[in-house]
This record gives sequence, structure tokens and C-alpha cells, in this order.
Amino acid sequence: MAAQHQTAIGLIWAIPFAGLLASVAVLPLAMPRFWHRHYPKIALWWVVLLVTGLARSQGVAVTAAQFWAQMLVEYLPFLSLLLALYTTGGGIVLDGGPWGTPRGNTLLLGLGTLAAGVLGTTGVSMVLIHPLLRANAHRRRRVHLVVFFILLCANAGGVTSPLGDPPLYVGFLRGVPFFWPILHLAGLLAVVAVPLLTVFYVIDRKLARKDRPMPPKKLRLEGGFNLALVGVVALGVLGQGLWHPGMVHVLGAEIETERLVGTALLLCVTAISWWRTPQGIREKNLFAWGPMVEVAILFAAIFATIVPVEAMLHAGEHGPLAPLLLLTKHADGRPNPVAYFFITGALAAVLDNAPTYLVFFQLAGDDAAKLTGEWAHILRAISAGAVFFGGLTYIGNAPNLLVRSIAAHRGIRMPGFFRYALIAAGLLGPLLAVVAVLL
Repeated sequence: MAAQHQTAIGLIWAIPFAGLLASVAVLPLAMPRFWHRHYPKIALWWVVLLVTGLARSQGVAVTAAQFWAQMLVEYLPFLSLLLALYTTGGGIVLDGGPWGTPRGNTLLLGLGTLAAGVLGTTGVSMVLIHPLLRANAHRRRRVHLVVFFILLCANAGGVTSPLGDPPLYVGFLRGVPFFWPILHLAGLLAVVAVPLLTVFYVIDRKLARKDRPMPPKKLRLEGGFNLALVGVVALGVLGQGLWHPGMVHVLGAEIETERLVGTALLLCVTAISWWRTPQGIREKNLFAWGPMVEVAILFAAIFATIVPVEAMLHAGEHGPLAPLLLLTKHADGRPNPVAYFFITGALAAVLDNAPTYLVFFQLAGDDAAKLTGEWAHILRAISAGAVFFGGLTYIGNAPNLLVRSIAAHRGIRMPGFFRYALIAAGLLGPLLAVVAVLL
């Protein structure tokens, strides 16, 4: 997190972040029309509340510098990645094929889970959510399709590589070997994915009996050029982990040159995709900017209000969250992998999972050689927790809210924040318990 060392870290400063999450969770259900008309103002109000309080506490100049650094270093790269993948994914049409049947839907989710380690959870989500929903447009009950898609493709599948999910990318930048995740976490992914796919097939088969089956159509791909652009995005992300030319200053804030160049590359990918893709292809995906705008606004507020919360985490055993962080150790001082797993995961489900991973990576010693050797079980716990728990809420990982918004745009009445969390916990909870035993 940018400029965190100067941020006030008393628990009171977490109120705007908690208030924003409460607004996202409650208002769309309690006051849907009011929320959809005024959510930008509500999000802005919580940001202004925090910024005003911090400005009075530590001065306008310090507060402005902190939030500018946060937006430049953290939010801008995040938004440019989402924007590039949303635009390219919306320009790919996979029509026909086996999708739309219980077997076909299960196959698509399985392929998406595997592909997430290569294309990233955001990339595979933006590429596959459109064909999944289009192939099942005739179905009366489709919420389960989106819920399982979020759990598997938008989260769990990313555990096998640094390209898959931001937390593992952070580990790669800290010295964890590129292939360490697939060698040490693929088995845990099977523990989560195989039962979820099985349960999904049973549910989808039962619900499909109430709908008239659609005649099979030959599989057809349109907008294949955008698949190449998704590959460019993946290579660009990998390149940022391998190329480190130094820091640059932008209006008083420091940012890695590779992040700045990567952001520019992603914006170019967005422009090329928009320019080269025929509008007819996007119309088949019911492409609209509304879901992207909603996610951009809400995550801008989340990235802003999360600043003090991340500072509390980074303060470690000397900060207000010390009692929680101390639970990661046994009475004799040895690290407790089960505690690392559940605490990392619980925080990752409501905070940005990448900085959460970094905090616990540092808490465990910040030594990649040790964490991939003698303490590999601790790194497995941190990695699995940061990734698997991301599916428990709409804000646990970047693509979750975007997938939900796309589904809602297609007319699917998605469960609210708390109801979704209960459904996800019911599906994931037993599997997470099994993972904890296997750590």
C-alpha cells in the first residue's frame, strides 16, 4: 500500500471502510432504486469522510500525498487491467458447442478453472462469462451458474500460478519461484474444484429438467483477435515481474517504471480492442459500459478507504490488530499453518487479497527461500487462504463484482451481498475445512 507508514492506524479510521462495505451490502437490497441512482455519491461520501478526518489529523499535504500515491500505485494499474480484460473479453464470442447443458456447463467451468492459472482469474472470467450466460439464456434459473463461476473460475483456479491471482504474483515478486504454486497448490485446488464441479453438475442437471433443451449448434468463434490481446495482457503482467528498471516520480509519488509501462500497455490493448472489434460482436455479448463503470467507482472508493485498514495490518504486532495477528503462532512461538490459512483467508475475503497476502508473507519472515523450503507449509496456508477465500464475498477478488454486474445486466437477479456470502460459505466451508486439515 502506498505511503502507509504515515497513515493514522487507530481502529476508528476503519469506520469509513466498514461503512462503505455496509452500504454495498445493505442498500442494493433495502433501497435498490436509491442505490442505483446514487451509489457514486454514497461511495464518495465515505471517501470524503475519511479524507476530511485524516486531513484534520495529519494535515492536508500529507493526506493528499497518501491518497494520490494510493490511486497512482495501486488503483490505476488495477483499473487498467480490469478495463483491458473487460474490453477484450466482451469482444470474444464463443457460440454453439456443448455449453447450455449440464455436462457442457460443467465442462466450461472445469476448463475455466484450469485456464485461470494461465490467463488469470480476471482474464478467464471476462472471456468465459459471456458464452456461459448466452448459452443458458433459455434457462429460467441461472443464479447458480454465476455463483459457481465466481467460486471456481474467478477465484480457486488462480491458485496454480503467479499469473492466476494477484496474491501469488506478489509472492513471485518477493522471490517465490514461478512454478512453486502449481507444484504445491494443485492438489489443494483439486480438493476444492472437484467437489464443487460435482455439486454443480447435480444442481444444474436437476434445474435443467424444468427447461426445454436447446438444439445443439456447431462451436463457432468470433473476435479471435481479442484472444491474442488477452495473451498480450498475460505476458505484460509476467513482464512486470521480470523487468525492474527502477522508480519514477509522478507528481510527487514514486511508482515502479514497469507498472507505469504496464498500465500504458493495458490502455493500448483496450483502445486496440475497441477499435478493431466489430460492434456486432459486442452486441452478441450484450456489451455495455455500465458494469465496468460501477466496478470502477466502487473499487475507487474501496482503494481509498482501505488505506488506514492496510496500515493497521502492516503495523503487525505493534498495531491495533495485534491480538488477531498473534493467533498465527502456537504458544511456543512456532507458526500455526491453520491459523495462517483462516486468518489470511478471512481478511482476504473483505480486503484486497494482494496486500493481505503480503502482510502475512512478511509476518512469516519475508524470506522466500525459507518459506519455499523449511516453512513451505506456512506459505501453502497463506497462498491457499488468500485465493480460496476470495470467492466468499463479491469484493474478495476483482472479477467477482464485475461478473455479478455482467450477470445483473443480463437480467439475472443475483443474491445480495450477505445472501451471496451465506451461499458461498455453505458451498466452500466444508472444503476449506478439508484444506486446513491437509496443510
